[in-house]
Amino acid sequence: MDLVNIKINDVPLQVPKGTTILNAAKKINVKIPTLCHLELECFGIVNKVSSCRVCMVEALGRPTLVPACSEEVYEGLEVKTDSLKAINARRMAVELLLSNHPKDCLVCPKNLDCELQALAQELGVREIHFQGQMMHYEKDTSSYSIVKDANKCVMCRRCETMCNEVQTCNILSAVNRGFDVFVGPAFNMPMAESSCTFCGQCVAVCPTAALTEMNYTRKVWRSLNDPKIHTVVQVAPAIRVAIGEEFGMEPGEVTTGQLAAALRKLGFDGVFDTDFAADLTIMEEASELVHRIQHNGTLPMLTSCCPAWVKFFEHQFPDMLDIPSTCKSPQIMFGTIAKTYYAEKKNLDPKNIQVISVMPCVAKKAEAARPELTKDEHNNVDTVITTRELAAMLKEAGIDFANLEPQSFDSMLGESTGAGVIFGATGGVIEAATRTAYEWITGETLENVDFHALRGMDGLREADVQIGDITLKIGIAHGLGNARRLLEDIRDGKSQYHAIEIMACPGGCIGGGGQPYHHGDMSIIEKRRQAIYKEDAGMARRKSHENKEILALYDEYLGKPYGEKAHELLHTHYTPKDKI
Repeated sequence: MDLVNIKINDVPLQVPKGTTILNAAKKINVKIPTLCHLELECFGIVNKVSSCRVCMVEALGRPTLVPACSEEVYEGLEVKTDSLKAINARRMAVELLLSNHPKDCLVCPKNLDCELQALAQELGVREIHFQGQMMHYEKDTSSYSIVKDANKCVMCRRCETMCNEVQTCNILSAVNRGFDVFVGPAFNMPMAESSCTFCGQCVAVCPTAALTEMNYTRKVWRSLNDPKIHTVVQVAPAIRVAIGEEFGMEPGEVTTGQLAAALRKLGFDGVFDTDFAADLTIMEEASELVHRIQHNGTLPMLTSCCPAWVKFFEHQFPDMLDIPSTCKSPQIMFGTIAKTYYAEKKNLDPKNIQVISVMPCVAKKAEAARPELTKDEHNNVDTVITTRELAAMLKEAGIDFANLEPQSFDSMLGESTGAGVIFGATGGVIEAATRTAYEWITGETLENVDFHALRGMDGLREADVQIGDITLKIGIAHGLGNARRLLEDIRDGKSQYHAIEIMACPGGCIGGGGQPYHHGDMSIIEKRRQAIYKEDAGMARRKSHENKEILALYDEYLGKPYGEKAHELLHTHYTPKDKI
């Protein structure tokens, strides 16, 4: 490794050749402000546009300031990050951005979570010396998932990097030129008409409110305050290891019991865990996998829990629609059972039941509205809110979330196993399915349920799992760009698998577009991942087919897994979609 000698603020240090000034400064705890910079280590992706000019520093001997995020060090380089010249340049860059930015901070969805707002505070911007023409574009609210407000775009192009390089959806790019430029779909077409998967990774990295989720908290409040409505809520596994961050708790702190308590305080009539439906999904998905293996069915079988991934292959790989599992996602399975089995048990009219989902994902909002996922012309899931939206509701209600006494979820649809918990992390769905498939194929008890080969944060992974006489070949991908590479290899005959799990977001659902903002810090996602497996390890039951409430559901209502009634209620189909 070639090392070069440099000085930053008169402090000598050695760093590898090719290191940026920004990363070199971090080695001596010198903070240089940034806005457009984004570095995702798990994908090897860096946003390199250097467009915001907020990180300007003085390189002695150079006639102009240089951007620290993209300027590489060289032998003998001397840098001043705290000179008056550099500080004034940064302040001017932020003022220029603010001169063409709406001044509605008090009612902005990103208020107190906006990186531009934080920079203005940090750099002491107290007035804007540049007044000029403002952009005026209509908000795009065409989708169920994402709101695009071009007036708040600062052309950092982080969203473009996520959409094009990480997810390879290629939806977002620069629209218009000069003063009127912003990032959006080609020809500024509505998001709902594009090939957007609504994965929300653009929302997760946007520093302002140019991209946010559709907010449905008002709708939930109305349901909770309507005495004629029986309102039930389900909470996805990834929520419990992330929502605490919104209340000052450490990333990865498990808050399962506090969630149940908080939701009751909000006034929900039924408080349930989506982990129950994850166990139900495994009963169907493992059955489908075993059936395909034993009856020479289409292989590999792809998991279909992630709605962004489902929409991705409908647009990008319509010729391979026979490969994915036909199972509905846990969210939709829960809604289906709530409006059938649960309604019958509680003697309720399904029309008077409102199913609210708390999800880590903005794509779940669009999934709930898909016509093929309805029951008797009614949505299985009525409203979806994100982790951030639930946190906002709890704050509105003045609930001290961090100090709540833990409670359990309601019975009937609330019991879960460790297999349901690990759905929240990449590799978790296929590991849960393997735990059940192993016992069903071999007829033997699986003593060690931890399949460590299926875990990790590598974007593409593969493992062989021995199940009796069968060597189960498994592929795993998280991030849609990795999914694309995996599917192209399968299409070209380069890879042979029995089963594949794909999740759209970094780390799986724990890194979903509706989770508390991580601002590019992947260590936060890693802490959430570790917490998911810690929760699993502490569960009394860790295999989906051992869930007593699930067994009762089949015994009393569904019949056998992968049977006729299960197919009617819990399985679906996919439709080729245009690639726009």
